[in-house]
Formats: sequence, structure tokens, C-alpha cells
Amino acid sequence: MPPVESVAAIPNDLILRLSIEQYHAIIQAGILTDDDSVELLEGWLVFKMPKNPPHRVTTRLVRTALENILPAGWYVDSQEPITLSNSEPEPDIVVVRGDTRQYLDRHPGAEDIALIIEVSDTTLQRDRTVKKRIYARAGIAIYWIVNLVEGLVEVYSQPLVEVEQPDYSQRLDFGRSAVIPIIIEGIEIGAIAVNSLLP
Repeated sequence: MPPVESVAAIPNDLILRLSIEQYHAIIQAGILTDDDSVELLEGWLVFKMPKNPPHRVTTRLVRTALENILPAGWYVDSQEPITLSNSEPEPDIVVVRGDTRQYLDRHPGAEDIALIIEVSDTTLQRDRTVKKRIYARAGIAIYWIVNLVEGLVEVYSQPLVEVEQPDYSQRLDFGRSAVIPIIIEGIEIGAIAVNSLLP
């Protein structure tokens, strides 16, 4: 019998099984548009959860805080696609190498990303299971969950890629009074107070 977390990690709102190539083809054909609230997770087209005001506010607070400290050669994107091996999620926030103009012919991939952040309230279960597994499998160095339910930030690092159930080997939780170091390619480039990120 599979572990409980594996069972819970299967999205219960699956629509259609697709490869990355099939997903791109139906977008290029105009079958899916920006108005369709879906994303591709582990080969499954799934509905994205609607965002409530605290989620929107938190996403903006985190994005602004990161933009204020990122070094040259990196930028922050929000709720835009990234292309991984069998998934094309649209993370709430992602720190990407380079300039947005260099991605005119493709979405950023794992090799272009320093940090992924999901803002979680109704999506907490999905973000702790499916999304975490997807990002670990891709070798994303650092993954945050801004946990609005418990009022803290979960920071995952040290991805375990070559295992049956990819995961992160380290999790640190930062409460409202804590300060989170911002690490880009193994170098701490600054820090952000958790209280400034939460509504």
C-alpha cells in the first residue's frame, strides 16, 4: 500500500492527461487561452484554485520585497508558466535568471530558476505534496510555501531528485518574528522579515 502522503498528493480535480508537447500544441491551437484557469501538473491538466484577497495581497508583498533586494541578472515573475519535465506549473512567485526578454521563445526551466514560492491557503495540501514533489524532481534549489493558514513561511531546500518520491531533505519554518535569508545560487544576498510578507 502506498504511503498516505502519496495517495493524498494525487489531485482530485484532474481533467486530462497530457505531455508537455501536447499541452503546448493545444495552447498554440487556441484551445486553451489565458482565460482558462488550468495548469499541467505531473502530466495532468488540473484546475487552478481561485485567489482570495489575502492571497493576492501576500503575493504582491513577497514580490515587492524580493524585487527590492535581488542582484542584477535576476528578476521576479508572478503566476506565469515555467516548463519542467512533465509539468508546466504557474507558481505564485519565481526568481528567474536573466531578463524577461530572453524567454520570448520558451518559458523559464529549472536551470533558470533560483527560488519558487507558492502562497498557500486553500492550496496548502497541493503545495505541500504535488507541487513540492514537482519542484524537488526538477532540482529547484529552494522552495517556499507562504502558509497563510498557520502564519509562517516553510522553506524547503536540498532537493532529493534521484529517489522514487522526490522531496526536499531540509525544511525550516519561519514565524512572524523571524527573518528569512534570501539565497541565490548558494549565496545569501539579503534577508526579509516574515512579518513584512504576511497580511
